[in-house]
Amino acid sequence: MLGNILITGGASGLGQATARAVAKAGGRPLVVDLRAPGDGFDHVTADLADPERAARAVRELAALAGGLDGVVTAAGVDACGPLAEVPATDWERVIMVNLLGTATVVRAALPYLMESRGRVVTVASTLGLRAVGDATAYCASKFGVVGFTRALATELAGVVGVTLLVPGGMRTAFFDDRTEQYRPGADALLNRPEDVADTVVFALGQPPGCEVRELVVCPSTEPSWP
Repeated sequence: MLGNILITGGASGLGQATARAVAKAGGRPLVVDLRAPGDGFDHVTADLADPERAARAVRELAALAGGLDGVVTAAGVDACGPLAEVPATDWERVIMVNLLGTATVVRAALPYLMESRGRVVTVASTLGLRAVGDATAYCASKFGVVGFTRALATELAGVVGVTLLVPGGMRTAFFDDRTEQYRPGADALLNRPEDVADTVVFALGQPPGCEVRELVVCPSTEPSWP
């Protein structure tokens, strides 16, 4: 049994797929997102760019469920374009949601995870390991998630399990609001989020004392890996 798993971004994309996979595996998904999930899962709406609200959402869901056994930080945003052309507010929001939001949620969840000896799965990206142009905000945020997670794993060793998930391109709505030049081509081979979500459940379901520290899950033709 996976127990109570809090999932940020659980109303769409990888987060939604993860919530469904957790439920299928016998766990209880607890969703934090800007909007309510369509699956009827317990949820609190919150903007991860608002640290106080994000932390409060974690506490509210933990109180509702009677504790937390795991956290998956799947929420993410992007702002494509040359640094000089992306509005500062848009650029900074990417950092606030992807990196600072991850840290805020994990920090708020730690008391519950330390009590349950639970697990954290953070979601980075292949662009957290290899940089490309016109993606300075996204790369900075995801490189930050990689460093944050590796340091967290060292800090919590033997107390809370920590897994870094590094997904490649997925077939989600993440690309929908981009201009054509920043969308995957029609012939791009992208992973199904459901398949990536299965790897999250695999990491969450490891027995005590066994951890999957890092997972790269990408299409076999992923251009940003290795």
